[in-house]
Amino acid sequence: MKLLASLLMAASLAASVLSASAAEEKPAAGHGAAPAAAAAPAPAAAKPDLTAGEAKFTAMCVSCHGAGGNSGTPANPKLAQQHTDYIYKQLQEFKAGKRPNPIMMPMAAQLSDADMKNIAAYVGSQKAKAGFAKDKELVATGERIYRGGIADRQIAACAGCHSPNGAGIPAQYPRLSGQHADYTAAQLTGFRDGARKNSPQMAQIAAKLNDREIRAVADYIAGLR
Repeated sequence: MKLLASLLMAASLAASVLSASAAEEKPAAGHGAAPAAAAAPAPAAAKPDLTAGEAKFTAMCVSCHGAGGNSGTPANPKLAQQHTDYIYKQLQEFKAGKRPNPIMMPMAAQLSDADMKNIAAYVGSQKAKAGFAKDKELVATGERIYRGGIADRQIAACAGCHSPNGAGIPAQYPRLSGQHADYTAAQLTGFRDGARKNSPQMAQIAAKLNDREIRAVADYIAGLR
């Protein structure tokens, strides 16, 4: 009987040792387990297609904005060399009705998001033709406002946002250099009078300008290089 009891005790002890050993070898949850597969990187955004942009621009825009975006009509803006982010934003806002315009709204309504990006990239890649100031009596006033603002009326200098040579700042402020004076004057008047509302900052600045000052700064911008 003693021998049997000893054998049973030894067998029980061996089972306990094996069980503990197995527990030590089994990896704890979250430790030693095979690492989870890394998340797949997000697909890169498709690059604008300049060829498609040129084709769409030629089909829909060239009659008003000219070959390569160099409009020859003073009422229609030059788009060549404009920042692509700015063109894209304006097309989006025409389509959404944030920038009302009886001509551009129905045109933009026909464009997909890809169309807008392609057109913006195409015109942005084109070289802008130089413009010229025409009113010698106003150009000095325009230069003073553009470069220094009007301090006693808290009118900021245009150059602070659009740069001294009118090149603007990509993704923030549009290029103005060489733009038609008629178009620039119309936009400043629209901001001042509330017809154009898609830039509160410009509305605040334009609200302080009179007609003569608007004509002066627009004419000066036309000759910026």
